[in-house]
Amino acid sequence: MCGIVGYLGPLNPKDVIMQGLKKLEYRGYDSAGLAILQDGNTKLVKATGKLQALEDRIKNETWTGHVGIGHTRWATHGVPSERNAHPHKVHGITLVHNGIIENYHEIKEGLLARGAQIASDTDSELVAHLVAEEFERVKDLKTAVERVLPKLVGAFSIVVLCEQSPNELIAFKDGPPLVVGLGKNENFVASDVQALIKYTQEFIYLNDREIVKLLADKVQLFSSHGVPIERKSVTLNWSPELTEKQGFAHFMLKEIHEQPRTVATAVQTHLCGDRVVLNRVGFLDKNYFEHRDSIDVEKDWENTQRILQGIERVFIIACGTSFYAGNIAKYFIEKIAQLPVEIDIASEFRYRDPVVPKNSLVMTISQSGETADTLAAIRLAKERGATTLSLCNVKNSSIDRFADGHLYMNAGPEIGVASTKAFTATIAMLNVFALGLGQIRKTLSPDEEKNFVMSLRSVPSKMEVVLSYDKYFLAAANSLKDFRGFLFMGRGTNFPIAMEGALKLKELAYLHAEGYAAGEMKHGPIALIDERMAVVMVAPRDSYFEKTVSNIEEVKARGGYIISLGSGDDHALKRISKMYLPIPSSDWLTNPILFVIPLQLMAYHLSSVLGYDVDQPRNLAKSVTVE
Repeated sequence: MCGIVGYLGPLNPKDVIMQGLKKLEYRGYDSAGLAILQDGNTKLVKATGKLQALEDRIKNETWTGHVGIGHTRWATHGVPSERNAHPHKVHGITLVHNGIIENYHEIKEGLLARGAQIASDTDSELVAHLVAEEFERVKDLKTAVERVLPKLVGAFSIVVLCEQSPNELIAFKDGPPLVVGLGKNENFVASDVQALIKYTQEFIYLNDREIVKLLADKVQLFSSHGVPIERKSVTLNWSPELTEKQGFAHFMLKEIHEQPRTVATAVQTHLCGDRVVLNRVGFLDKNYFEHRDSIDVEKDWENTQRILQGIERVFIIACGTSFYAGNIAKYFIEKIAQLPVEIDIASEFRYRDPVVPKNSLVMTISQSGETADTLAAIRLAKERGATTLSLCNVKNSSIDRFADGHLYMNAGPEIGVASTKAFTATIAMLNVFALGLGQIRKTLSPDEEKNFVMSLRSVPSKMEVVLSYDKYFLAAANSLKDFRGFLFMGRGTNFPIAMEGALKLKELAYLHAEGYAAGEMKHGPIALIDERMAVVMVAPRDSYFEKTVSNIEEVKARGGYIISLGSGDDHALKRISKMYLPIPSSDWLTNPILFVIPLQLMAYHLSSVLGYDVDQPRNLAKSVTVE
């Protein structure tokens, strides 16, 4: 959600912080600010709205200091305003905070009783008061933070600056992500590596209730009780260029066009000739993160087979777009591996007191690896004795580190808030996982596996073909801008694709859209259909095709505007549709990867036509790190 950047070193902190905050705009925000310490005083500037408003305020400002913190805020406690924007300063303590302090009422009452003057409506300022009180007693910033940490209940990541200790930053977290970037005679801290990748590729990820002390020449990590912790840094091979638009109008459009490459990258690690090998999964390997890149592939594959052979049920837990990917995986796994699969929205799973039978595998899907509800769900699953497997895009993220086994989307940084390439990379990896599981359980013949692997290898080139049809998807989007509502429908693996298409339209164009299983049309949605209702039907030539055509005929009879997506030059669909969009023929396993691309592009173009901010839709954040 909110974005944090901190810097200590020889560069101008203003430039480092502003560049970092720009990289974090995708997280969603309504105000921004920065604080830089110089000559013993903290210079603080805030502004509501976009970062440009903050830039306008500081363009003529000069700083001589070399330590500072910055923040983009998304309002939780207190309306968007300058007084509620971060950083917050209390006496000589200045801090930025991402998250929610759940016991803020109790803290506030205590502070008021002690005579504190509270200037904002936020829960964040209260933490600054607590740190200031403790610092006044102990005169050491790290010790003050140690004393405050047990008093906080909730989800938070916090970075603290102190006028009386001008050569350090102290950061700590419990929930929302926080990462330290290591440099030469300079160090950084941020909510996301994307804010820092321009300056360093060496990082340390903080675990919950850990404290880090940043000096210009070193970084020290401590437990919540002040006990020193040794942890190796992680080197990422992301280049700064990966986070730039590279000539595209929007990050989202760039990421849509990156999908053939990201799908190929996602699966290549696990395809060996005509076979799938679930290698480098690291099930139950306590030292996995220390030697992941040099892991004994053959031994790891043997261990993975042993673990998965004993699985009797699979749970897939996710939120949003990842949840729809999980719904597709249910079709894959049940049909190929003959294992029962339950799908849960993470927030529902953690609160419904789920029954997790012995020998269950709980797979969590999260692009960021920091989704708060999904992280809580995987913790609950481990408490219930399940084996856990994460599928993330960000290595070393919280969910990745917490899981027993590890799979990766390998999609690279995704800046657009509405997920595209991470979604298709996820589906590709779920293909791989289902095939590997079928192979291990001997429910998949070698010939079937060979055919599916060939299909996976060919899908990136077919994706390129789909992208070459973009002008048709633009025309489809232009034809939709005046409709009052949208139904997206499909069957089988394309039912979740219909839901994902509807979600993209809601996220980007702010239009009412619903995704339905086409067979459910007569159970309610058909009442909505008239000439003002657009119906997008996902209808490949698969085992559901004839039934889907019947559904389209029913829509046509009621005057609905039909846009259908089918396999190749399909005359039947052309005849009954207002607009037909051809997609290269493929099998049922890879169809979802191909058929979601037109829905992404239609939502993108419709949002652009309507004049909306494609990369940063209102009220949305890329990573939902608090409930």
